[in-house]
Amino acid sequence: MISIRHLKKVYPNVTPLSDINAEIEKGEVISIIGPSGTGKSTLLRCLNLLETPTSGEVRVDGQNIMEKGMEISRLRRKMGMVFQSFNLFSHLMVIENIMLGPVDLLKLPRQQAYDEGMRLLEMVGLAEKALNYPNELSGGQKQRVAIARALAMKPEIILFDEPTSALDPTMVGEVLSVIRALAREGLTMMIVTHEMKFARDVSTRVFYMDDGVIYEDGPPEQIFDHPLRERTRAFVLRLKTFEKEIHSPTFDFVAVSTAIEEFGRKQLLASRQINNLQLVFEELCVQTLLRRGGEVFPINFSASVSELDGSCEAKVSYGGPAFDPFSEQYGELSIRLVSRLAKECRWSLEGRNLIAMTL
Repeated sequence: MISIRHLKKVYPNVTPLSDINAEIEKGEVISIIGPSGTGKSTLLRCLNLLETPTSGEVRVDGQNIMEKGMEISRLRRKMGMVFQSFNLFSHLMVIENIMLGPVDLLKLPRQQAYDEGMRLLEMVGLAEKALNYPNELSGGQKQRVAIARALAMKPEIILFDEPTSALDPTMVGEVLSVIRALAREGLTMMIVTHEMKFARDVSTRVFYMDDGVIYEDGPPEQIFDHPLRERTRAFVLRLKTFEKEIHSPTFDFVAVSTAIEEFGRKQLLASRQINNLQLVFEELCVQTLLRRGGEVFPINFSASVSELDGSCEAKVSYGGPAFDPFSEQYGELSIRLVSRLAKECRWSLEGRNLIAMTL
């Protein structure tokens, strides 16, 4: 349905989209997640030309929407848009908001547009509010009206730009339940959202965006349970990370150990967890790896804590030939001490040696 190739959007002081590439099939429900400021909303606005892309290509049903002479109104009939700020006309009643596009753009008779509008309001649970004005509705009700208005244009795809971000938490559920119902009907949707549980439940695919690109693209099970890339993992687990790179045997050991303690306290770790991190750093990096000489440098030590469940992980990567200090041939005291701390320990060689420990 939509093919995106090397899409780029540049503003004078920032480049929210640097190189977007994706294929979107009919019936897919794609949630777009990622940190703030990574171009998620800009991507949607470029797809329906609310923003003009700087370069690249977007094809909708095989037609390049960036070609000269492209009829934008025809494109927008194919793509409904639901904004985070509702964008309802305050001087029109709810049913008039919904009828406006079908009557003016699709040239539907007023009675047919009214009947269809009432059907859609009933679908989103707001038929009784048809003759109310938007300022008489709650935020959640306004957003449901906005969804009905988008559906009234019979779009092939609906773009949702953070549809719950302007809502009180008590109103979020009513909007998400409507979107879930649309997903069950097989409507093609792209949804920018910060609601991770919703994205996991409703999506057929998830785009994790970072640095102006789709950094990882996959089914919800991959993105949320087994992310392939480190930034994705850090985002979905809400990881807070401490990192230190060691370049020589004469580094300031005390300063690093103190920094680990400060990081742990800031993340509200128990004293035992902080001590375990310091012990892993001392016994693995200092007592074991530094003894191997210059080939191991730089040694990278990182500690991460999940805001979701408080789980803690330490990683150490280092150079040199393959060296797994936890293998049976190495029985040093330092390694035995560290082994007792770990719930899980993995060594791998991917260009560099890497040890990952769950503490």
